[in-house]
Amino acid sequence: MQSKHLEISQVGIDFPTPKGPFTALTDVNLKIKKGEFISLIGHSGCGKSTVLNIVAGLYQATTGGVILDDSEVTEPGPERAVVFQNHSLLPWLTVYKNVELAVKQTQKSKSKKEMRDWILHNLELVHMTHALDKLPSEISGGMKQRVGIARALAMEPKVLLMDEPFGALDALTRAHLQDSLMDIHAELGNTVIMITHDVDEAVLLSDRIVMMTNGPAATIGEILDVKLARPRDRLVLADNPEYNHYRHEVLTFLYEKQKKVEPVSSYKKAQQSKTSKKSDVA
Repeated sequence: MQSKHLEISQVGIDFPTPKGPFTALTDVNLKIKKGEFISLIGHSGCGKSTVLNIVAGLYQATTGGVILDDSEVTEPGPERAVVFQNHSLLPWLTVYKNVELAVKQTQKSKSKKEMRDWILHNLELVHMTHALDKLPSEISGGMKQRVGIARALAMEPKVLLMDEPFGALDALTRAHLQDSLMDIHAELGNTVIMITHDVDEAVLLSDRIVMMTNGPAATIGEILDVKLARPRDRLVLADNPEYNHYRHEVLTFLYEKQKKVEPVSSYKKAQQSKTSKKSDVA
């Protein structure tokens, strides 16, 4: 991995509400090296997707900013491709045409043959060349997500941004796609930032796991370096003490250091008040 090429510096963001500004993030700082695989993890509402959207250029930070290879990120660009939990394929286009659409937008200098070869190459990376002429409605959820990844890779992004890309898939399909993603990352060396709620997924895939504090005004709580050798085999790692140590560290942060205080319902408040009054009388 080379020196850092992506820097998130002093990022904070406020969203307007009828009651005034809501501070979603504050003082988020992260330096990422080229080729790193970073996972963002934290409880729902901690601002993981907001961080990703700021890096993608979809949101503008209220304070601070993002620098990619010495250029400030101010808008979306092909050097930052996003893979969402929902595959977002156009239903009226075939698998091939969905990827072709991205290539035509970002690889305009290629000849027709070069474009076709490039599209096929990226579909081959995700093992989807057998379904070139199928519509999204004719393939499974896992296959759709593979096509979404191929479309993103076809843009030749410097940074691949993934927002819970496997969250809606069954466990077996998810495992297959995680293995494919590790193979692709090893071959291409893209920088990857991925949001996940899955602790095992984060440990298996990541070079570093960035753990977010609870919102509002969420920020980075801890960063865990995952020094497991690559390539990684999930079956071998299942009984690996080091793997289980990393897993324990993340779980400890999420479920002890970031314990959620459950809101007390009006019914519970009334019951507590009654109990308190009875105690006073006694």
